[in-house]
Amino acid sequence: MAKNVPTSRLARGTKLGAVAAGSIIRSKKTRLSMAGRSEAVRARMAEESMIRTTEQVVMVLGTMKGVAMKLGQMMSVLDLDLVPDAHRERFQQRLAVLRNAAPTVSFDAMRAVMEAEYGCPISEVFAEFDPAAIASASIGQVYRATLHDGRKVAVKVQYPGVDVAVRADLKNLTLFRRVLASAMPWITPAVLDELKLNMESELDYAAEARTQSEIAALYRGHPFIMVPDSVPELSNTRVLVSEFVDGIGFDAMRALPEAERDRIGEIIYRFYVGSLFTFNEFCGDPHPGNVLLAPDGRVTFLDFGLFNRMDPKMVEFEKQCLRAAAEERSEDLRQLMIDRGVLDSPDEIGADECLEYVLSASEWCLLDQPITITPELASGAFLLAVDPRASEFTGMKQQNLPPEHLFSRRADFLTFGMLGQLGCTSNWHGIAREWLYGEPPRTELGVAHHDWLASKPRKPARKSRATKRAN
Repeated sequence: MAKNVPTSRLARGTKLGAVAAGSIIRSKKTRLSMAGRSEAVRARMAEESMIRTTEQVVMVLGTMKGVAMKLGQMMSVLDLDLVPDAHRERFQQRLAVLRNAAPTVSFDAMRAVMEAEYGCPISEVFAEFDPAAIASASIGQVYRATLHDGRKVAVKVQYPGVDVAVRADLKNLTLFRRVLASAMPWITPAVLDELKLNMESELDYAAEARTQSEIAALYRGHPFIMVPDSVPELSNTRVLVSEFVDGIGFDAMRALPEAERDRIGEIIYRFYVGSLFTFNEFCGDPHPGNVLLAPDGRVTFLDFGLFNRMDPKMVEFEKQCLRAAAEERSEDLRQLMIDRGVLDSPDEIGADECLEYVLSASEWCLLDQPITITPELASGAFLLAVDPRASEFTGMKQQNLPPEHLFSRRADFLTFGMLGQLGCTSNWHGIAREWLYGEPPRTELGVAHHDWLASKPRKPARKSRATKRAN
């Protein structure tokens, strides 16, 4: 039987504290033993110490679940430059565990959660229930079941006590910023603040079920995007029931021929990034565990706990910034940032730095030419934009990106990371011109998407709780 999730702030803090202490001790021992060693030996010892520390952080993140697991999932998507190239594949295999197979909790414990929520045995709710989990997430496990009316469903159940654990994580984030940054320097105060702002909303599965139902309705009948509908009447705070969708996972997609990977990449880009500019709303949690390729070729998108609907004025601001960067109008870009309050110290930031900073993160979708996304390209852009070890753009990294834009940029980076994992090629800017400039689509998928849009009645944009908090 798996151990219970540690829930107290002290218990969960102690795990991270032990990593920090171990890292410090190892660093001191390594330095003390370096006297008289050759440069090559010193480099190898330092490398091994870093690898042990980083792998221990991964192990702790996986055990803690909650917010810590979310950080681990971000690491797995972006393939960050945490370990030397020779060890990258092994490290990514460790991170893949965080993506799809978090440490499991016994079915007896998970059944107790469901029966507490329903107030009756699960046999009264489900005709059949497979006790073997088919997937794990940052705060829950997913099971396959059949309703009494014959419908096949996926049932996501929160780990017992994970709500307490997440809130303990949120308190510990401030305490352990320095600890986490020792192994993951890109975990800046802004990244942690954004996670704190949105993570707790993931604990309410009833709200997620309502959101998922709305998004399923929004994309119903789409030619290549599928969002399974939820079953709101059977969903509650800790249990989410939705239509079961069969399909292959992300690792299998990575093994597909290039043309198929390119097609999947365009669909992922359109859903996670294009939705913001088309519908003023987007899923803030792009990662490989949330996509499946259905037998009919549609890409299925899952998990809507971190979902945001943005004020159309803020979406227009992002469009204007991206257009200014694509056209290299640096002065206009700087003025947009000043007017929006992004630049706390405008006198210290020149127009060229504004432009180069935006291009360093987003040039892949601002150049009108085919670009193949690699893990190195995606992680390099992310680290250049946020990692304090990179000396470039020091002034920009200290500025004040409003929370709603930080949330959308996070989704953008994670989408970029997914495309890098697929190794797909496209003219990403050519696709983006549909929503940045209102131009006709250049791809077959774009034509099909616009035909579908033309057949849909447009509805007024909705506002979510996340948007209200951010604004």
